[in-house]
Amino acid sequence: MSELLHPLTLGGVTLANNIILAPMAGVTDLPFRLLCQEQGAGLCCMEMVSAKAILYNNKNTEELLAIHPDERAVSLQLFGSDPKILSEMAQKIEDRPFAVLDLNMGCPVPKVVNNGEGAALMRQPELVGEIVRAVARAVRKPVTVKIRKGFDDAHVNAVEIAKIAEDAGAAAVAVHGRTREQYYAGEADWEIIARVKASVGIPVIGNGDVTGGADAERMLRETGCDGVMVGRAARGDPWIFRRIAAYLEDKTALPKPDRKEIRAMVLRHAGLQLAHKGEYTGVREMRKHVSWYTAGLPGSARLRQRVNMAESFEELERLAEEIGED
Repeated sequence: MSELLHPLTLGGVTLANNIILAPMAGVTDLPFRLLCQEQGAGLCCMEMVSAKAILYNNKNTEELLAIHPDERAVSLQLFGSDPKILSEMAQKIEDRPFAVLDLNMGCPVPKVVNNGEGAALMRQPELVGEIVRAVARAVRKPVTVKIRKGFDDAHVNAVEIAKIAEDAGAAAVAVHGRTREQYYAGEADWEIIARVKASVGIPVIGNGDVTGGADAERMLRETGCDGVMVGRAARGDPWIFRRIAAYLEDKTALPKPDRKEIRAMVLRHAGLQLAHKGEYTGVREMRKHVSWYTAGLPGSARLRQRVNMAESFEELERLAEEIGED
């Protein structure tokens, strides 16, 4: 470990390191989290789960809540806007083997925001305090909060929200340096991460535009944040955690995987998908992952078209052979 790469303590939980896989709907499921942990992620965040869906025993929610025995540190992320429902559902699922409970206050998706959830909560600071306080009191595990810079440029209030979260009992806050209005466009504002770090005593995790070791180093140095969160850059590239760790350790620049390594990872990922979700769903969910794994490779557009027609593991395996060909 080094000055920049080090264990990170969130409440009573100490992570092996301070490089974190961000929660991403449709991406950070159990198979992908396993691959990222194998490559060195200190914490892997699950896809966000609706507290109301748990309350009403939604049949699709159980799969989202699944955690593999081999997973080390996992963050389970809930979203909702009712302090009572959130706290009761947090208590209901607390015995599951996750390390940290995260509250989503940053999701920009219209159907979430229009329901007063996700990033919409940043427009209601008092409600944020009520939610964090209720959940932190209801469970023993550390409660963290994921926020954005603000709802829009006219309402940049990450510092205010972070202070409220800390006062209400949050063990850490993750800050995405974009407003809800920006979604994922434009550059992330790391200055807001630095301002949040300067304003609270709990760990602050920076999120936005970390695409490799040099970015991670710059974010840690420029903002003073305690950890970095990697989101979209990890899609199709679980190796990114290994590369970031090596760079933060001693500036070692590990090479990106070659075609044979990519092929092997695609097949391993597909095997985990099938084991966890069955062939029908597993093969179809691999289509987008293959697109990410092969982006930029010669002939990848044509390969993706064919993979998008694949319906069996045998077809996928046969097509994956082409990834490994020079």
